[in-house]
Amino acid sequence: MSPMLSQLLIPFIIAMFLAVTMGGSGTGPAFSVAYGANVIKKSLIPGLFGIMVFLGALIAGKNTASTVGGEILPANFMTFTTVSIILFAVAISLLIANLGGIPQSTSQSTVFAVAAPAIYYNVLNTKKVFFEIIPTWFILPIIAFAICYFVGKYLYEPIRKKGLFKSRSEKLNLNPVWNTIIVIMSLYVAFSIGANNVANASGPIASMTANELNIYAGSNFTLVLILSTLVIAPSFAIGSSIFGDKIVENTGKEIYLFGKSEAVMIAFISGSLLLFASIIKGIPTSLVQLNVAAILGFGVAKLGAKNIFNKTQVKKFFIMWVISPIVAFAISFLLIVLFDKFWIN
Repeated sequence: MSPMLSQLLIPFIIAMFLAVTMGGSGTGPAFSVAYGANVIKKSLIPGLFGIMVFLGALIAGKNTASTVGGEILPANFMTFTTVSIILFAVAISLLIANLGGIPQSTSQSTVFAVAAPAIYYNVLNTKKVFFEIIPTWFILPIIAFAICYFVGKYLYEPIRKKGLFKSRSEKLNLNPVWNTIIVIMSLYVAFSIGANNVANASGPIASMTANELNIYAGSNFTLVLILSTLVIAPSFAIGSSIFGDKIVENTGKEIYLFGKSEAVMIAFISGSLLLFASIIKGIPTSLVQLNVAAILGFGVAKLGAKNIFNKTQVKKFFIMWVISPIVAFAISFLLIVLFDKFWIN
């Protein structure tokens, strides 16, 4: 094996490990609504999740991969060592969240991990990070919460209390239709995850490989990106099978018991907002937070803010969302400093 291939192997292995952890974390927001509504078996989730993530990454993931791979930290800084450190830092932060059964934002951990060497080398694209990426993290969950709260409070609940949903379902036997729609929505969300979250691993890997081959431009880079995606995306299904069970249980059963119409709206709203961020602006965004915000919107509309936000699981979510990106940044920054100060010299 040539020295270059040996060097490439290390970050690719780390990237696949990261993809496994992302697969575990992403399973919750993709299939928790379907599982919470009791329309799908947990044993089927990893396979369906992996297929749709793979398709989403190939079809709609290029813009986000370009952002992660070169618009926060310049692409020429994506060396073997830097990429390995970034991916390792993200993987550890997400592994901690997965072991706790908490769905975590892969995108936020990745952006923080990429920002660490960018800050150290004084090349951080502050405009991209502070005026595009970070505002999106706050705005989209608020939109998801507001839409679901409005629909739940002023449309769904008044209609439900009048018994219209129940009576129509009994007369027309719409349960199979709702079940099918919910599964389709879950697949749609998994596709959106592929369009956004696979880039967290494939973007840096593609930039690193292109740098070494001196082809960071045009169709050649697109080919490298596709090949990187082909390697990374299947690992999501593996992660789903390992970690997904506990996470889908937490998000699907412990926050709020869904009605089928609510499940469809939660999946559609969160998936659409993520896909919009991926295709239009290439912004790495947290589907976990979009999904939970949508769930909370319906929960608050039905049960009230006090009953929902006092739940222990909700508090754990917020705590972990703060901790994991900080852990990713700290690990990435520390390792970059150690490498630069002691390894190179």
